[in-house]
Amino acid sequence: MIKNYRKWFLARVKRAIYDFGMIENGDRVVVAFSGGKDSVTLLYALKLISRFLPVKFELETIFVKTGWPMDVQVLEEFCRSINVPFHIVETEIAKIVFEERDGGSPCAICSHLRRGALHTKALELGCNKVALGHHLDDVIETFFLSMIYTGQMKVFSPSTFLDRTGLTMIRPLVYLAAEEVMSFLQSEKLPFIANPCPVNGHTHREVVKEFLLDLVQRFPDFKARFLNSLQTFDQENLWPEVRPRGRRK
Repeated sequence: MIKNYRKWFLARVKRAIYDFGMIENGDRVVVAFSGGKDSVTLLYALKLISRFLPVKFELETIFVKTGWPMDVQVLEEFCRSINVPFHIVETEIAKIVFEERDGGSPCAICSHLRRGALHTKALELGCNKVALGHHLDDVIETFFLSMIYTGQMKVFSPSTFLDRTGLTMIRPLVYLAAEEVMSFLQSEKLPFIANPCPVNGHTHREVVKEFLLDLVQRFPDFKARFLNSLQTFDQENLWPEVRPRGRRK
């Protein structure tokens, strides 16, 4: 374990924020707060960073209640302890996804509905940035999910501006691996709740997680090398664009 793990961890978060211009002076940042390990760690890290970051910004949290039983009081008490406003959005997403759904992926529909509820509330609160708890493992898994299941090479961006809403999605944990997030969570003794979704652990992403685990076992520095490949990506080292075909005579 690194001697001052908190300092090391926060330095990685700050570097991501600086590298991609995620937070600027006067921003109102809302954390998409599911109560899981990643979002709890993100919220706490941003709260600590807000004390000494040169720019001044405000923090809020939004918890989208999907309809499954969850101990929300634990999350509310945690937010109160660090003096961050906690907001709950009531929805019937669970019912829609598992009772009223007519085809389509349950994960895709759930994600779409949660995102809509989150963005609506963020705008209502006057926020301009939405912070998501995606870390480096999520980046890598998304890359392989896209490649394996859609035949495309894509990952999400650390910072994305949404034209429709005027909101900017930021992901301050992208330089940190899942195990590093867990180590921080444990060292800081942060509370979290389990994902209550019945399909959790039974999705395509779980298959890719196992694939990534095997890669890391074979190549221990794989995650660091993957991150470096994103930072040093060179289009010229991949195939050139295919020339458009002319009309057949």
